[in-house]
Amino acid sequence: MSGIYIHIPFCKQACHYCDFHFSTSMKKKDEMVLALAKEIVMRKREFKDEVVETIYFGGGTPSTLQISDCRFLIDEVYKNYKVVENPEITLEANPDDLSEDYLIELSKIGINRLSIGIQSFFEEDLVMMNRAHNSGEAKKCLELATKYFDNISLDLIYGIPGMSNEKWQQNIETALSFGISHISSYALTVEPKTALNKLIQTGKIAQPKDEVAEAHFQILVETLEKNGFVHYELSNFGKENYFSKNNSAYWLGKKYVGIGPSAHSYDGISRSWNVSNNSIYLKSLEENKLPNDIEILSKTDRYNEYIMTGLRTIWGVSLDRIEKEFGNEYLDYLQKQAQKFMRDELLFVENNILKTTQKGKFLTDGIASDLFFINSK
Repeated sequence: MSGIYIHIPFCKQACHYCDFHFSTSMKKKDEMVLALAKEIVMRKREFKDEVVETIYFGGGTPSTLQISDCRFLIDEVYKNYKVVENPEITLEANPDDLSEDYLIELSKIGINRLSIGIQSFFEEDLVMMNRAHNSGEAKKCLELATKYFDNISLDLIYGIPGMSNEKWQQNIETALSFGISHISSYALTVEPKTALNKLIQTGKIAQPKDEVAEAHFQILVETLEKNGFVHYELSNFGKENYFSKNNSAYWLGKKYVGIGPSAHSYDGISRSWNVSNNSIYLKSLEENKLPNDIEILSKTDRYNEYIMTGLRTIWGVSLDRIEKEFGNEYLDYLQKQAQKFMRDELLFVENNILKTTQKGKFLTDGIASDLFFINSK
């Protein structure tokens, strides 16, 4: 088993670009922590033969939890699952939550990896995105966090309207100046039901441009690789021994269980997802019911998932695995579909592994969708 993901569905305020599940009301936080613990216990039968390698607090904003809440949930995992000797335990955090006392206490309860949502070091960007922290807090929290944690990842967003290449370069250089060992970076994406979409429609914010995002992406790749980072997944860069074990397991198709409202689980054969509603989730757990839907994945579903996740990583798509697991029909289809991208120098084959070229990386998701197998039956 890869690990356990625990979704903390609370945020102080709503970022304009975010479409994840969360609530800005903290009224039911204590009730939610107890429900999360109950689900951890209820789900243990599904993974009784598995070993937990990672525990990941995601959200929402997990750093809105009290230290006692984090400790309680970690203890519940240890009581109910087999856990490796030194699991990777990650907490996603916002800079404004990371006081020195909070960081010290986190380090004492087993949290050994932080994922900090910086997004930008420029005040105007943070205001535009409606982030809860300011530029000063972003820098201060990294000064403090690096005193108590060796394994730190930070998030940066590129393709922001009005952000020049020089300004983006400065963002990256500022992150590197703190000696960070992992960076996750994403293009600003306009999701349909977000405040950002409304602000763009009303002309208050300019529409992000693909060409700007692509230029920023190339700057990001070149700068981080020059500084010893490995571009091991489309949006993730880590120094040796600092890849995210939790996320790598997702991309490599390992099993995981997702706890909390909106969390997803995967056991190799089926995928399930919890209801994205705090009240319904709490009521269901109170009635000893798991509020989830389950989908049994077909061979085509599993093939398409492998194409999408494999192409995004340095591990690529194994043609041997395609043949062994899915058969010659899928292998022949993949090789035929890949030809045009190989001619355009967007894909290549090395040691019977299909990978994206440097030129093709930014286009990975679009390329993958063209390689998906479509059932004609």
